[in-house]
Amino acid sequence: MNEALRRAMAQAHVTDRQLAERCGVDIKTVGRWITETGRVPRARHRWITCEVLGEGESVLWPAAAKKAVKIGPDREVVSVYPYRSGCPASLWRSLITNAERELTFAGYTNYFFWLEQSRFGTALRRKAAQGCRVRFLIGDPDSELTRSREKEEGVALNLSTRIRVTLSELDKIRSQSGIEARFSGGHAYLSIFRFDHDMIATPLLTHRVGHDAPTLHLRRYQDDGMFDRFASHVEELWSNGTPVWGDASDG
Repeated sequence: MNEALRRAMAQAHVTDRQLAERCGVDIKTVGRWITETGRVPRARHRWITCEVLGEGESVLWPAAAKKAVKIGPDREVVSVYPYRSGCPASLWRSLITNAERELTFAGYTNYFFWLEQSRFGTALRRKAAQGCRVRFLIGDPDSELTRSREKEEGVALNLSTRIRVTLSELDKIRSQSGIEARFSGGHAYLSIFRFDHDMIATPLLTHRVGHDAPTLHLRRYQDDGMFDRFASHVEELWSNGTPVWGDASDG
């Protein structure tokens, strides 16, 4: 039995039928993936399954992953998505849930988390209470940069409104030690979300909103690789940011 696949499905609350529908296969096929030793799905079915379950191919099918192992700088690229909206909600949830040391949300508004992740504030409060550092880098809703980007986007729910939603939600949990927030304009066209050694990076395209941005799922495997370079960028922004709540301490 593929115990890793069975366990991942149980943790993600995904049934055989649901996974079969997402992969476009018969439910009996999924059953064979689980129960038959050595059974390895086709590559595209493995990729869809990994996205649905928020788990890596090396965990679910280590033999297949070993054959396709990357040895160059691109080994830190776990997955790519033409649009951030194509990045499964289950992957975000898994990354947030599994992080133990660091959660950094360096999106200009970070609005979509409150919209798409159930009980997001509660999850952040719990993580911080467990010793995980939780940080938000947010655009200043009253800045000229924000007004300029609002003109570019030209959408009804403008940037400043989305930022203020995030600020309002953060204000509800700011009393929890370990949750910090700073204003920064340096990431206006690049959003970085870090979950320990995993990261989602979304370079924003002109005249496009965040959910239309091409998206990379990265995992740290080397010094001074793609992960470290993006992480260094965020740390510089953080050090130069302005505390949202007027507390200059670094937590």
